[in-house]
Amino acid sequence: MITDSLADTEFVVRSIAQTAVENEAEFCELDSVVGDGDFGYSLARGFEKVIEDWDGYSRTDSGAFLQAVATTITSRIGGTSGPLWGTAFLRASMVAKGLTTLTGTDAVSMLRAAIDGIAQRGKAAVGDKTLLDALVPAADELAAAIAQGGTTTQILDRVAAATRVAADGTTMMRAMRGRASYSGDRSMGSPDAGATAVAVIIERLSDEWKSR
Repeated sequence: MITDSLADTEFVVRSIAQTAVENEAEFCELDSVVGDGDFGYSLARGFEKVIEDWDGYSRTDSGAFLQAVATTITSRIGGTSGPLWGTAFLRASMVAKGLTTLTGTDAVSMLRAAIDGIAQRGKAAVGDKTLLDALVPAADELAAAIAQGGTTTQILDRVAAATRVAADGTTMMRAMRGRASYSGDRSMGSPDAGATAVAVIIERLSDEWKSR
């Protein structure tokens, strides 16, 4: 699995941005159960700016492009989401810096770097009912699927399915981080908004990849 790094990176980021914008209401509704209810709004406003600034981003390589996106996200997404998502993109950019092509192994490394950044910045771990509960299984499934071989479409389908199961699995978790953690046991019974957003994003990416 070797890709044209910049073209594929742009495709993935554009898909993420459009998904965030178009699912604003759904993500807000999920967050409103035990959170502030502004997750979808914050994410949408940040990725709207990414789309707005799209043509001005550096295209030197995937790393430079992702770094520029990270700067926009950090400055425009409010609350705790901005630093977390911005850090994720920044850490991924560091892995991709200077690379003219990306392999499947590179993609896994970028995702794991993003996960490490989120965990460190948010002081969170798997089981705390955060987006990490979807991202970590996504990375694990991506690594396994690449190792076993297959087309990019097949790999993304596997990752999307695994991520959805993981996101739905947060429903009966007790939130340990963020505003939702103040709700105690009341945070149980609904899926985490961040984890669900990750599942929706990857599902859309998987679907859109088929029609490239």
